[in-house]
Amino acid sequence: MAFHRTPEAYYRFPERTMTDRFDCHYCKESLQGKKYVQKDDQHCCIKCFEKFIANTCSECKKPIGCDSKELHHGGKYWHENCFRCYHCSRSLANDSFSLKNDRITCNKCLPRTDSSTCHSCKRPIKPGTKSFEYGGSHWHERCFTCCRCLKEIGTASFVPKGDDIYCVSCNEKKFSKHCVHCRKAITSGGLTYRDEPWHTECFVCKTCRKQLSGQRFTAHENYIYCADCYGNFIAKKCGTCHKPVTGFGGAEVVTYEDRQWHSDCFKCKKCYSSLVNKRFVNHNRDVYCTDCAKSL
Repeated sequence: MAFHRTPEAYYRFPERTMTDRFDCHYCKESLQGKKYVQKDDQHCCIKCFEKFIANTCSECKKPIGCDSKELHHGGKYWHENCFRCYHCSRSLANDSFSLKNDRITCNKCLPRTDSSTCHSCKRPIKPGTKSFEYGGSHWHERCFTCCRCLKEIGTASFVPKGDDIYCVSCNEKKFSKHCVHCRKAITSGGLTYRDEPWHTECFVCKTCRKQLSGQRFTAHENYIYCADCYGNFIAKKCGTCHKPVTGFGGAEVVTYEDRQWHSDCFKCKKCYSSLVNKRFVNHNRDVYCTDCAKSL
């Protein structure tokens, strides 16, 4: 450890003529009759000394002025008043010390630094004290808490997010998607329908409650139905064969007013010719081609 005063400041009145210049090396202002600092055969004003030359205190991060006592050790510098024990704040300007993890420690407090430091409060964890360890960091039992609800986690499950730790409940509330049906968090699996998340177990037929993941289904009035229930209870019946018209599998459907037909069933009642994309006549809820309609 070295303890010294920074380069001395002088008042100087050189024996020069009125035409001689005696200026600051940096700002070029005259030093005639002013206090200045001489270092490495160069002269500078007090302001420029603190701006360009003075060392910065490792504790307060301010320049160490020419009127201050300066302490240095291991390439670091301190004001005399800033050179204190990190733990007890006792001045160490005239006392022995240790430097560990960039922190100055008096010999009395040194044993405390041999213990682990709490990741949260930054204080030592005393030997024998209950603590938690995760990812190379340590916490006091009281400091190992959820960063959202601040409850102690203890031995319960938790989820790390960067430098933060969340209990399972808070992690689900903050980060998990929530099922559009039951509103509960989706912690694993799940599926998306119409850009909305669902639990697999919630994505079921409105009528029979069968799970629809990987099955044929359709939606009707904001409800989803399996193919069987939609055909049996929702779909309109074909005007010819009276079977459900579902449109599953890309089957074409013909619609007229409030009635529907399978495209293969949309035929003239009399001659059985297909009426798809052709003109037809509706008579007594039956359809006829224009030729057969003339004999009705």
